[in-house]
Amino acid sequence: MSLDKASLATLRAQVTAHVLFGMRTAAEAVVHNKLRAGLTSLGILFGVASVIAMLAIGRGAKQEILAQMQLLGSNNIVITPMVEQKEGDAKQEEEPGKKEVKRYTPGLTYRDVEAIQRMVPHVDVASAEVVVNTTITREGRRRSGKVVGVDTTYFRLTNESLSEGSYFSPAQVEQGRPVAIIGYGVRTRFFTTEEPIGRQVKVGDSWLTVVGVLKDKRVSNETAQRLGIRDPNMDVYVPVRTMLLRYRDRAQLSQKDIQEANRGGGEGFIIIGGGQQQTEETEEARAERTNLNQLDRVIVRVTEAGKVPAVAELLKRMMERRHNQVIDFEITVPELLLQQEQRTRAIFNIVLGAIASISLIVGGIGIMNIMLASVLERTREIGVRRAMGATQKDILFQFLSEAILISVAGGVAGIIVGWSLSFGIERFAEIHTLVSYISIAVAFGVSFTVGLVFGIVPAWRAAKADPVVSLRYE
Repeated sequence: MSLDKASLATLRAQVTAHVLFGMRTAAEAVVHNKLRAGLTSLGILFGVASVIAMLAIGRGAKQEILAQMQLLGSNNIVITPMVEQKEGDAKQEEEPGKKEVKRYTPGLTYRDVEAIQRMVPHVDVASAEVVVNTTITREGRRRSGKVVGVDTTYFRLTNESLSEGSYFSPAQVEQGRPVAIIGYGVRTRFFTTEEPIGRQVKVGDSWLTVVGVLKDKRVSNETAQRLGIRDPNMDVYVPVRTMLLRYRDRAQLSQKDIQEANRGGGEGFIIIGGGQQQTEETEEARAERTNLNQLDRVIVRVTEAGKVPAVAELLKRMMERRHNQVIDFEITVPELLLQQEQRTRAIFNIVLGAIASISLIVGGIGIMNIMLASVLERTREIGVRRAMGATQKDILFQFLSEAILISVAGGVAGIIVGWSLSFGIERFAEIHTLVSYISIAVAFGVSFTVGLVFGIVPAWRAAKADPVVSLRYE
């Protein structure tokens, strides 16, 4: 048994010595031809750098989309009011004297929310939202802002959390009490020297008691416009019944609303001394005057993600019946939109990754070409080594090690360049990138594999060379 162990130890020592000698010989050959080896590894360098940059962009895009899904809430369906969509025969509109019968629609109302919660299956919760432009005033400071009417489930649906205070209680929502949850930006501007909880702030013409403050949640303008959300930092949230009672209920027409509607068009008239003075009306004021929807948005949370499309179709049919077959609403599934965006970005990353892979293939072909030329130039060296007792395996390992060394050197340089490229893309192109250890490991493994695959043929040809012929080669 001791002889077997000694023999095994001797064999291991011999194999290690052969491997180390082959690697040292390969390194000496690469150092001797630094310029050629450097130019050969450029293809691997650019390919690996491109792969790392593409993986970084892909991970950054995925992280950004997941963050957007958190802003919108998972499994959510959004219902928003819109201009009535009409469809019919063009000839009917040309018939003179024929008056079109306009169907009545109540618009998007709080009763729709109650009906959705009560009648639609697989709905976890439905939440209403009303937004009105107003002014925020406190201790001599005044700023324009938005007051948002919501219910108790709104903040859970939109993944909004508090930095201090509490959410609305069911009693506050049901009774329409003058309480408010303010955004972090409102807190920093109007409560700089004191705690806001329990203090009052004037919003519009009403004084509201602050019961909570939202955490700082910065949303870029581009993201907000694409997803149809607002920056919550400068909003004041009140119970929805407080909004309808104290601020604006578009479902209730006042004498002023009727007078403004009778004035018609996009112009307003003011009676002065028995005459009329024409005044211009802003687009925002005109939109507010003509908007008869009680709610600005309804958010519906579905119990399971797989049932979102079916629930969305059921919601569409139910809303059509409730609105007298008038399509004055729009149903949006944000998760599906984000999945489509993610799919588009994934296709884009695959295309760019394919281009980067072509660079790796070209670099591998360059390695094979240079190694074949190197075998031809060093034919006599191969013959001398074989005459001195080197085996075919030794020659094979030497040239294979040389190809792998060139490829790995290019891969390491490519990792550094790829990381720098990802940093530059994020800083100057404002595209979020994220370099991970997995992408670095993949890039290193790819460079090693390219050297191994494209170095086998030259190494095999060198190992199979006849030592007698090689010694005679000039």
